[in-house]
Amino acid sequence: MKAMSMQGETATAIRISDSEGKLDVFPQRATPGSSARGSSKCWQYSDHMENIDGYLMKYTNLVTGWQYRFFVLNNEAGLLEYFVNEQSRPQKPRGTLHLAGAVISPSDEDSHTFTVNAISGEQYKLRAADAKERQHWVSRLQICTQHHTEAMGKMMTKAQDQHRDLIQTIEGLPPAVDSLSPLDQDLLMLKATSMATMNCLNDCLHILQLQQVARQRSSLGGPTIEWLEPKLPDLLKNGGPRGGFSTGREGGPSESSLLELSATETNSFSGEEEEEEIDAEEEVEDAFTDTEEELGAVEEERSVILHLLSQLKLGMDLTRVVLPTFILEKRSLLEMYADFMSHPDLFVSITDGAGPEERMVRFVEYYLTSFHEGRKGAIAKKPYNPIIGETFHCSWRVPRSGSREHARDAPSHPSPPQGSPHAEEADGDYRLRFVAEQVSHHPPVSGFYAECPERRMCVNTHVWTKSKFMGMSIGVSMAGEGCLYLLEHDEEYTFTLPCAYARSILTVPWVELGGKVNVNCTKSGYSAVITFQTKPFYGGKLHKVTAEVKNNATNAVVCRVQGEWNGALEFSYQNGDTRVVDVTELPVTKKRVRPNDKQGPTESRRLWQHVTESLRQKDIEKATEHKRILEERQRTEERHRAETETPWRTRYFKSEGEGWMYHKPLWKTPALKS
Repeated sequence: MKAMSMQGETATAIRISDSEGKLDVFPQRATPGSSARGSSKCWQYSDHMENIDGYLMKYTNLVTGWQYRFFVLNNEAGLLEYFVNEQSRPQKPRGTLHLAGAVISPSDEDSHTFTVNAISGEQYKLRAADAKERQHWVSRLQICTQHHTEAMGKMMTKAQDQHRDLIQTIEGLPPAVDSLSPLDQDLLMLKATSMATMNCLNDCLHILQLQQVARQRSSLGGPTIEWLEPKLPDLLKNGGPRGGFSTGREGGPSESSLLELSATETNSFSGEEEEEEIDAEEEVEDAFTDTEEELGAVEEERSVILHLLSQLKLGMDLTRVVLPTFILEKRSLLEMYADFMSHPDLFVSITDGAGPEERMVRFVEYYLTSFHEGRKGAIAKKPYNPIIGETFHCSWRVPRSGSREHARDAPSHPSPPQGSPHAEEADGDYRLRFVAEQVSHHPPVSGFYAECPERRMCVNTHVWTKSKFMGMSIGVSMAGEGCLYLLEHDEEYTFTLPCAYARSILTVPWVELGGKVNVNCTKSGYSAVITFQTKPFYGGKLHKVTAEVKNNATNAVVCRVQGEWNGALEFSYQNGDTRVVDVTELPVTKKRVRPNDKQGPTESRRLWQHVTESLRQKDIEKATEHKRILEERQRTEERHRAETETPWRTRYFKSEGEGWMYHKPLWKTPALKS
């Protein structure tokens, strides 16, 4: 490696101890004629800064793997540059990273590897020849990074002084000096522009500082990244998100209300409760009519989002990231899964298909129309993360006459056998029952199950949500699988789920779906491939989806679908017929839910009722406090189970292989087996 000494009365020589690989620093008199580079800058290099260069291995991609590249640390410019080899150094660098605000992280994998994470989100994964060389590069890079980040702060101070002088000069003008006054339109515009520029620069500097702190904590294996903002609520000022409350603070929950919450629901997450029988007579049509606010909250809290983004890096797993409360929907993720069943008439009519081909097409139609109603409003908001052991119950009533135009001629179905627990519903509407449970916390896995005994059909699904930061988007993959059981036809339809993306998270966030979904029925020999297409960067349509239903035996496509999953869908059949389904015109059947006072302590709406009510009142601080109570209690009980080696016990679902199965599925009901 090469080192360049810096000008000054005292320079610094750096020696690497061969025995321990440590850096020894001792003063050395500068020699005449030494380099004066950097003397024209408004700041001086620190004693420990040096320009170094040399070969390092750089990880490129999965195909090419690790490759030797020639790297140059330019302290004066605050840049890390690399070239194909040393001979190509006079040419333009192959890559450049700005080190201001960057984080340099030695790897835990071995003693040779380290990463350089730039504020832009770009990352270099590098490998030195040995531990001593890695230590040398890491220490030099960290010193350069700190120096240039601090230098930006000094530049900001100078800019603030100049801004203040400008404002004072303008406001100090007498009423008229050469036709200028403090109220001159051009001067007012100049003041406003200067103020806006300073606000923007302050935000950028604060993001740099926060990102350095957050990434340093992340590189040390910190368990959680909390959201930060300039004006933190008192909750965070007085001990952080896991600290205690100032119960006497005006506007916060009273001590009695917090004690009442803890006392009445102290066993919420113990996992020891027995299965609760849900009385259908207690269920009432859902009166929850809140609509999610579109733009206001996001616009008001944009600085919070900026500071949150400053803590994230590309590809980062967001499972343990605590998001600000104002971006939450007023419902749990478990209830959101239930809202995908808002067209129960389409669901129960799948089994009416005259043959396996029609039943597969009907399933695809139901699947494609289920996502639109699952979203509440156009803006992308996040449901509550379910607490482990949390459950959600609801049901729908579906008229026996049917509401689908192409199901009117469906064959009639016999009533359930006498003595069946569902016989009393034979003369009324069909009842579609839904239950969901959060069966795991790390990883976050939900199981949900729906059944209609009169139609002898049910569906069982488990979903593991994985969130990743993608720059200006957040991607959520829904790993898992569902299976629809049509007992009348002895058919099983397995299916997967698409990915979801929250786009434009700095402006008006919106949701789009992406990815390929596979549906397969082994017995009938029919399958379907559904493709949710994300919008390309230039041109293209939003929310586009296509699907093909295929006869596996002949490999013939019997039906094609194209359109938008939240708009019009056109079905084209093999015989040339077409049919259009507009999801915005489909009737929505409201689910039936028991009132909160009839629910158990772990049911979603009762569990989150204080958070939901605070959000309705737009009291974000109080909602944050109630949310923290639930999450802290979950963490406490999780630690207790770990200390006592007590396994978690689910209530409605049991683990089978790599998935989760409802413990009393319809096909195990004796009266409905045949």
